[in-house]
Amino acid sequence: MSGSGTREGQRVGGLGNGSGELPVGIDELLERVRAGYERVEAREAYDAARRGEALLVDIRYAALRERDGLVPGALVVERNELEWRLDPRGSHRAPEATGHDLRIVVICNEGYASSLAAESLHRLGLRRATDLVGGFQAWKASGLPVAS
Repeated sequence: MSGSGTREGQRVGGLGNGSGELPVGIDELLERVRAGYERVEAREAYDAARRGEALLVDIRYAALRERDGLVPGALVVERNELEWRLDPRGSHRAPEATGHDLRIVVICNEGYASSLAAESLHRLGLRRATDLVGGFQAWKASGLPVAS
């Protein structure tokens, strides 16, 4: 302990996360989040959507969709609206948000923001939510369909 009575690495003055835990960096946070569910590869997501077994949700912002194209059949919901649109009990839900057992595959540009989004959906009770490894860029690189 230092002379101030705090342990090395502790936050002082109430600036921590309120739970007594030390803050983590984004890489560690992603690792923790991803340990809680199984991510899917592009071909698996494509096949599941074609069979009607998964809802693909594109959370990329408009400029990226305009630049790179769209995933055919994906529901487009920008990240800041995701929880409101996919909560099956929410007053602003999308018609596709049919229940908590829905398998959702979240797609961002490169597979980072989608991991955090999938974890947030888990907290809403959407336990089958996952995300696409490598995001839209992996989808495109796999030669899967892209609409303009």
